[in-house]
Amino acid sequence: MSSSEAHVEVAGRSVRISSPDKVYYPDAGVTKLDLAEYYAAVAEGAFRALAGRPVALNRFPDGLSGSSFYMKHAPKGLPDWVQTVQVTFPSGRTGNEVCITEAATLVWAVQMGALELHPWPVRRSDTDHPDELRVDLDPQPGTGFAEAVEAAREAKALFEELGLTAFVKTTGGRGLHLLVRIEPRWSFISARRAVIAFARELERRRPDLVTTSWWKEERGERVFVDFNQMARDRMLAAAYSSRARPDAPVSMPVRWTDLSDVTPQDFTTRTVPALLADRGDAHEDIDSAVFTLDALLEMSERDERDHGLGDMPYPPDFPKMPGEPKRVQPSKAKKETA
Repeated sequence: MSSSEAHVEVAGRSVRISSPDKVYYPDAGVTKLDLAEYYAAVAEGAFRALAGRPVALNRFPDGLSGSSFYMKHAPKGLPDWVQTVQVTFPSGRTGNEVCITEAATLVWAVQMGALELHPWPVRRSDTDHPDELRVDLDPQPGTGFAEAVEAAREAKALFEELGLTAFVKTTGGRGLHLLVRIEPRWSFISARRAVIAFARELERRRPDLVTTSWWKEERGERVFVDFNQMARDRMLAAAYSSRARPDAPVSMPVRWTDLSDVTPQDFTTRTVPALLADRGDAHEDIDSAVFTLDALLEMSERDERDHGLGDMPYPPDFPKMPGEPKRVQPSKAKKETA
């Protein structure tokens, strides 16, 4: 075998890696082959998170120091074993996106220069109804991982009051993601409204710690619950996905009992395989219980009926949505009114 090519074995398939010595993470010294072997080592856990999901690839063909782009449409010339599925984007247009139907697709994504894997919260059998509720805890300037942990514990308690079980993982940055498996019965709009209601209740309980304000100027030094990560075509990095940051960090599943004892820096493509082999996958049981959104949607209805709290702004690239308030930041709206 020439040095310009290598093969990585994963789940019974041999995946070709060209230019294996190409450096993907210069600061960390992680090569293309290193990253491919990382995904092979964590394939079971990563596939559990991604199985059957459409995925956008954040591609860096020349490594982290080069240019990048998000690939949402599957390219031509795919290997015959790399599957796709049709998804509908917010514009109403459709496209075929790569779908993770076997663990080897993770290594193929590395061959394509993907440093991040961003899956939809749906499965290929029903791409319009999420089967995963996602809560993104995003520390704002002046706050950090410790505040995200505190907010996550508040969120866990609220989920438990509602009869739901949440699983937690690091983002690969300063924040945390909470995931709940749900029955695929509700639209993206309903799932997003459920997250908004959840976030508002968290904010009521801990206004010093949590904010739901879409406008940065109003967030203060608090943890923002990014409800728009539950909107259609908005995707979090997958569990075990590498992140496009210099130290090659990983979005790492963590047990609630361990959350206070870890830092995001603990989890990189160098360290995670051994940690996973030693501790097992903290999300091993994530598919064992599936929940409904009934309680959260009842909370959403009460917010609107009793408090006049309706929808929240969508991202700027979305079409205007029914019932959505104006997308004008408060300071600008005040100037226009004056």
